[in-house]
Amino acid sequence: MLEYQTLASPEPESIPKHMLLECKDISYTYPGTSTEVFKDVSYRISGPGFHALFGPSGVGKTTLAKMITGAIAGYGGDISREDIQSVLYTYNLERIPGWSTVREHLEAITPEVNRPRIDELVSTFGMEAFLDARFSKLSLGQQNRTNLVRYLLQEFDLLIMDESLANVDEITKENIILMMKTVFADRCFLYISHNVAEVAKFCRQILVLRGHRKTPQTLSILGQDYSGSKHLVKKDLEQTMLEIVHAF
Repeated sequence: MLEYQTLASPEPESIPKHMLLECKDISYTYPGTSTEVFKDVSYRISGPGFHALFGPSGVGKTTLAKMITGAIAGYGGDISREDIQSVLYTYNLERIPGWSTVREHLEAITPEVNRPRIDELVSTFGMEAFLDARFSKLSLGQQNRTNLVRYLLQEFDLLIMDESLANVDEITKENIILMMKTVFADRCFLYISHNVAEVAKFCRQILVLRGHRKTPQTLSILGQDYSGSKHLVKKDLEQTMLEIVHAF
């Protein structure tokens, strides 16, 4: 199900967007438990582009993402956004109605203004072969590709991708990310992944989320922000990967 929040009318596209997502002193305990997830978490992500939220399983990445969307409340601190009105959240293994074909679903949920973009996304995502198949008959990788395309066909400023490209082969995944960084260069993406090489290579700002007993609980690392337009220096990528791993 599309999770969508609009705070105000979007500004005209001709006006450059600064885009700022900032969390200040976020504290949170799971309801009905004494399990503390966050303690005085503060961070900021600025500018359009491909950013990452990275950390081990169970550290609270999905919880933090849902706080940003407004799906989780009851936390201490403040989350603010500048030039980010509409926020979407997509996640691994999300389901769509199984009785419709992929083509029928995309045509039904795409706003008229974005319909010309369907063919381009279908081609980049390698979906031509299963457009007329029902969603329930697709492989896990095909389902995740379909889900991500339907979100990209919506209007958004920030798209949070929670393991959205899991089960997708590496070549297709790279083609998808590079296309997104080019076609949606004026949008903000927050990519949640367990793949350290992936976030180090493609993301500009990498927010490493650590356990609540560590201070600070978040560290920001500069990624390689690879877009295909320049050569990727292997030693620089390896250095970024080491910085991410050592952040734990």
